[in-house]
Amino acid sequence: MKTLKCDLCDHEAQGETFEAWMNALKPHYAEAHADFMKEKGDMSPEEQQKAMQIWMEENKKRFEDA
Repeated sequence: MKTLKCDLCDHEAQGETFEAWMNALKPHYAEAHADFMKEKGDMSPEEQQKAMQIWMEENKKRFEDA
């Protein structure tokens, strides 16, 4: 089990896998970082997809390195 902090604050989430960790982090993101997520909603679908891909790659690496 790995424990990592949110990439935007000190909230911690746990998971055996990256996918489990990401799913554990989703409710926190939706509640604590709704403004950040709303900003992403103003992007075009292509920009949203690219931003999500970059976020996933960066955080997967962070999870694997932990």
